[in-house]
Amino acid sequence: MKFYNSVGPNPRMVRMFMAEKGFDVPKVEVDLRGGENRKEPYLKVNPSGQCPALELDDGTVLAEITAICEYVDEIKKDTPSLIGDAPEERARTRMWVRRIDLNIAEPAANGFRFSQGLKMFQDRIRCIPEAADGLKATARDKLAWLDGLMGSKPFVAGDKLTLADIHLFAFVDFMGNVGQPLDPACKNLTAWFGRMKARPSAAA
Repeated sequence: MKFYNSVGPNPRMVRMFMAEKGFDVPKVEVDLRGGENRKEPYLKVNPSGQCPALELDDGTVLAEITAICEYVDEIKKDTPSLIGDAPEERARTRMWVRRIDLNIAEPAANGFRFSQGLKMFQDRIRCIPEAADGLKATARDKLAWLDGLMGSKPFVAGDKLTLADIHLFAFVDFMGNVGQPLDPACKNLTAWFGRMKARPSAAA
């Protein structure tokens, strides 16, 4: 196997998930800033031109971060599942991953692409600069909503670490570096973020 890696929150999220699972594979670095992901030969690996991607021993390529993580979770049976052991647990994790992806990660990432990242992305994807501020505000609103639901829970989906936490952490950490810091008024999420940042996997 080999893992096509690059800068950005998406590869970072998968690296952190793999670290939590104790799953290590050789990495191939892709120059995202230089646009290597949008050219051959990488497009033969992942026609969507996005990173990361996981190439299996038989040549099959898995892309999309949640799909890669679920695959790793299923094949690495000697460590606790980060999706869930029972159908209800798995459904709850996937529910939160979906909410985080649609309501926080995507609007925050596009808010960056359409503003601070515009120079890099304007020739790669359709950019809507006038939407940037609204997208960033959408992500902030949903983080405040999530903060209210967190209460004293140690993790997003309950009492143990799941894919939902790793997904959220990778994007909240990224957002803090591109002008979208976590509002200190979100005290529950701020405490959660500190706990996540202290995990050894956060350095992956």
